Amino acid sequence: MRVSILGLGEAGRVFSSAFATAGWGVSAFDPADTPTPENVARFDSVGPAVADADLILSLTTARFAAGAAADAGPHLKNDAVFIDLNAASPGRKREIATALGNETQLVDGAVLGSVMKFGPNVTVLLAGSRAQSGASLLSQIGAETVVVSEQIGSASQRKLVRSVFVKSLAALIAESMDAARAFDGEQWMKEQIAEWLNDGDSTINRLDHTTRLHAGRRSHELEDSLGVLAELGVTSTVTEGALATHLRYARSKADDLAAALAEVPTPALGDANERRGLMHSAIKPVWASPRIAGRAFTIETRAGDNKAIHDAIADIRPGEVVVIDGRAETERALIGELIAERLRDAGAAGVVLDAAVRDASGIAELDFPTFARAVTPAGPYRHGPGRHQVPISIGEVVCHPGDYIVADEDGVIVLPGLQAESILRGGLAKLDAEAKQSAAHRRSVRATAAD
Repeated sequence: MRVSILGLGEAGRVFSSAFATAGWGVSAFDPADTPTPENVARFDSVGPAVADADLILSLTTARFAAGAAADAGPHLKNDAVFIDLNAASPGRKREIATALGNETQLVDGAVLGSVMKFGPNVTVLLAGSRAQSGASLLSQIGAETVVVSEQIGSASQRKLVRSVFVKSLAALIAESMDAARAFDGEQWMKEQIAEWLNDGDSTINRLDHTTRLHAGRRSHELEDSLGVLAELGVTSTVTEGALATHLRYARSKADDLAAALAEVPTPALGDANERRGLMHSAIKPVWASPRIAGRAFTIETRAGDNKAIHDAIADIRPGEVVVIDGRAETERALIGELIAERLRDAGAAGVVLDAAVRDASGIAELDFPTFARAVTPAGPYRHGPGRHQVPISIGEVVCHPGDYIVADEDGVIVLPGLQAESILRGGLAKLDAEAKQSAAHRRSVRATAAD
């Protein structure tokens, strides 16, 4: 039997050595200057390395995985099994399957735990039509394999969902220990953490249930916790995320945050956010559109050039607000009726531009909410460069992908994703206070008139 290892990093060297010890013929490719394990035939290109291999393990990192698959595909035996073990999203794994050429040969692999700690005995999740064959081959070096599905992406999905817990728990422990060390409470904090991590299912079920049940009350405690961390000088990223999660659970499950934000005028949200996040007053609705709210899909363009917008449309998800940094250029329109229609059909809730638009009446007829700095008949260039889903500056405000955008007749506000829940609550409190003040004023006027 022959195995080909693509990528001789730490994991690649572990698997290479394990297969060689098991009596397999081992070939490998890695363009980097990495050590070659004993009894491994190293090649200068992918093709010769994978030719005649019964099993191919791709450990190139996700960035190079599709390219490695495309290079390997034409040289594979028909019955070869190609396992991609790179940590990547389910969508990326499907792209790798397409690049391979024969999609049935790809097995989506996801390594759970450290190869350096567990060696070839590490647990590997596998998915794909040949996952069972891959499991049989990996078992020959002692790998603990679990076949989860025939659907490419299923193994990677499970690994990444697991990472939500593992990586978040690690970050939470680190943040808690930072705070404890600030008042010389390190050992005490270790004891608290260890106590909470006992009892397995019982602890998991209890925390899951009580978090949802008491989310409102506990959100107040977390707000006070943030105050303590600020006093101690400790960065509170994880705690801010925990507060946002509790606030989300405190609302009805059916109550979408974007929909809730759309019910609150931007002036109230601005007041709740200490007047921060409000875009320059020049960015106004192009037509009398309804208030919109949604996650930000960001685009950065060169002044007067809209190639980046064309390139980004396919990646827009329904309900997102497209937010475009057009360098405040007002003499060339970045979008008109045609692009507005494409954005609408892609599912965008609306668009906000720090630039000009044209075809204002046509955009209004499309019923597509559009907020811009100006209107001009002059069209754009289409040369680039540009990027999308990157942090941008728009209307003198920083906006990150995934921040919340609320736009109405008064203007546009950017709300940081982790703070949107608490700002919403502050905005609703502001409206409630104003309503009470107005009612009190009306009662006073009626009383004076009666006198």
